[in-house]
Amino acid sequence: MNSIIKLFGIKYPIIQGGMVWVSGNKLVSQVSENGGLGVLGAGSMYPKVLAEHIIKCKKATDKPFGVNIPLMYPDIDELMAIIMEHKVAVVFTSAGSPNLWTAKLQAVGIKVVHVVSSVKFALKAQAAGVDAVVAEGFEAGGHNGREESTTMTLIPMVKKALDIPVLAAGGIATGRSMLAAMALGADGVQIGSRFVMSKESSAHINFKDYILNSTEGDTVLTIKELAPVRMMRNAFYKQIEELYSNNASAQQLKDLLGRGRAKKGMFLGDMTEGELEIGQVAGLIDSVMSVKDIMQEIVSEYNQAKTTMMDL
Repeated sequence: MNSIIKLFGIKYPIIQGGMVWVSGNKLVSQVSENGGLGVLGAGSMYPKVLAEHIIKCKKATDKPFGVNIPLMYPDIDELMAIIMEHKVAVVFTSAGSPNLWTAKLQAVGIKVVHVVSSVKFALKAQAAGVDAVVAEGFEAGGHNGREESTTMTLIPMVKKALDIPVLAAGGIATGRSMLAAMALGADGVQIGSRFVMSKESSAHINFKDYILNSTEGDTVLTIKELAPVRMMRNAFYKQIEELYSNNASAQQLKDLLGRGRAKKGMFLGDMTEGELEIGQVAGLIDSVMSVKDIMQEIVSEYNQAKTTMMDL
């Protein structure tokens, strides 16, 4: 049996990325209901809001689901207490060291997966005792690693170095790209951008339409002085470019970014002043579909592509 399917108790080794302002209970419960692992994006939730989404997920599905939580979050203790109280099946940690929380979560029966962008951090996560890692390539949307390793180079290197399961993330939105990741050694895939473009995601319709009209080269990895983030080109991004052209300091970039930029764009639909986080694969997505149809399309295409490759 596939190690990810066995680890999480799911039908397909497909994990939905826990994206801020996008991954709410409606998206998460439907991914889990349709054979994958839905993941709540706690990075944009206050503790009480996270608790509400967990409760709604449990009412909507009896299948396993997870929570993604940035470890630098200011309310981390309260968030973790809620997660443990509600016995969420899996926690995906990111943006910090997994050493502090991994054993505590596992002690109450929760699986722990850490998101990494390099072999160095993958080895540290394994040493911390995590159950699996997500190796996220340069192509991914949102916050990214500084190494800028692409998925195609990162996955085989991480897989070679580790003894635990590896999930591939970054640039994966179709069955064919899933097969490619598995051929490189991944035990499963984490998919974000394709699920942004689902009917059930919390992304604003303006954001979805903006993605539908995007093409190759419409995303860029920027603000590396603060925390590298891949976003779409818009008026806000042009302001960032202008600061760079004037040799902006990190503080100037931080002042421009301010607070709530991602919420303004992705959740509230301000395509001018909002921060629009999405992966490079956005240019390939040309439809908004239900989670059920997305899952069926990915699995069908994966199986067809696998059969074709075996015939070569």
